[in-house]
This record gives sequence, structure tokens and C-alpha cells, in this order.
Amino acid sequence: MTLQADSLEQLAEQVAKHAYAPYSTFSVGAAIKTAAGNIYSGCNVENVSSGLTVCAERNAVGAAIAAEGTAMKVVEVFVTNKNAAGETIHCSPCGACRQVLAEFSAPDTKVTYRGVEKNIETTMGDLLPDGFTF
Repeated sequence: MTLQADSLEQLAEQVAKHAYAPYSTFSVGAAIKTAAGNIYSGCNVENVSSGLTVCAERNAVGAAIAAEGTAMKVVEVFVTNKNAAGETIHCSPCGACRQVLAEFSAPDTKVTYRGVEKNIETTMGDLLPDGFTF
């Protein structure tokens, strides 16, 4: 399925509607832009065995790697969500997603996610200070 959108925010909102979240009823959508200028999206896909659930951000990164290869670099990220009542709530990327995003981005990569009353804009370096590296 191909989604069209004018912005990362719009694409994240669209793809969140496709999340498979029967257990948490918490749908997440993510859209990333790569250094090549391409945009990829992902939604969360839950599993009855919670540990096998894959977050939206990691699905978007996987789609980008599948299309561009392992040299792919993320230059911008947008993450949105909807709870069971259809409301968007404050929710930053989880720790696992932060580490995966950091693997494919620079410390100054722009990351935007939903806040309480407005979107929160930060950088990968601020979101994950002292991230794990070799």
C-alpha cells in the first residue's frame, strides 16, 4: 500500500490508522525522511506475545533499509499516536526506538512527537544522550 501525504506529520497520521493494536488499543504511526530525500512510514504491530510487538519507528526504519540499503541515514522523524478513545496523547519514542533511530541518524537529526498541547521538537542527541555505540 502506498500512502500520499504533504508532510511527515500527515503521513504518520495516515499510517497510524493501519496499526495492529488489538491488545493495547494504542496506535502509533511514524514517518522518517532519509538523506536521499525519500520518506518511509511504519505503524506499530502488536503480538499476543508482547515481546514480539514491533514499534512504528522501527518498522519505518526497516522499510527505509529495505528500500535504500544499510547506508541509509535518517534526517527527520515524526511520531504520532491515538489511544482507544481516538485521542492523541503525549508520547515520545520508546527507548528501543530511540536506540534504533540513533543507529541510522546524526545527533542533530530532528525528531518531532506529540506533546500534551503541542508537538515537541527535539534532536536525536537530546532524545538519547549517551546512546550505546561501539
